Amino acid sequence: MTTVQESQETSAAHHRRLALAAGRELEDAPASEVLRWAADTFGKRFCVTSSMEDAVVAHLASRALPGVHVLFLDTGYHFPETIGTRDAVAAVMDVEVITLTPRQSVAEQDAQYGPRLHGRNPDLCCAMRKVEPLEEGLGAYDAWATGLRRDESPARSLTPVVGWDERRQKVKIAPIARWTQADVDAYVAEHGVLTNPLLSDGYASIGCAPCTRRVRDGEDARAGRWAGFGKNECGLHL
Repeated sequence: MTTVQESQETSAAHHRRLALAAGRELEDAPASEVLRWAADTFGKRFCVTSSMEDAVVAHLASRALPGVHVLFLDTGYHFPETIGTRDAVAAVMDVEVITLTPRQSVAEQDAQYGPRLHGRNPDLCCAMRKVEPLEEGLGAYDAWATGLRRDESPARSLTPVVGWDERRQKVKIAPIARWTQADVDAYVAEHGVLTNPLLSDGYASIGCAPCTRRVRDGEDARAGRWAGFGKNECGLHL
């Protein structure tokens, strides 16, 4: 084992211990306190990821770490409203939006795999257009925050406020994990936080346009994603 490898393993072990301890200590803490801990602990090695469904976590994080990096995955399939929300967040908030893109354009992917891969093999499409770019983009950071909430779907019901992302060897933070949709709505109203216009048009969870539909009464927030495929996660949080 090289010295660099030993250093990386030592760093990962240290961050894992930090994450597990913080997970216990911050489970019931306000989101602002969780993000203050992240900013104080990791500084510029901390970032936020955002689908631009809303800018709640980015807004919270910017108060703890002005100029915080906000990573956005531009898959090439987003609704125009989502791109517009990204641009508005970059223009008005004290954050630095960093757009991550897949290695292949949509046209290049279509040429290799055929058109509408998302309609035939959504797992592969998500892996190439979301998971791989995120993993490359996270290379510059030790910790990242997401907007995951436990009430969004059964798959997210055990989301820790602070945990350890074993696959990426990063500290993963979900500062609003305990929030409900009502909590989100109240924060948006109180602080005038930017939201995606599609949220007021029947979309409860917003992803790529071809794989997102409006949610019906009684469905959970993720039911409108990849309808008909028995899938409601893209792989970023698995």
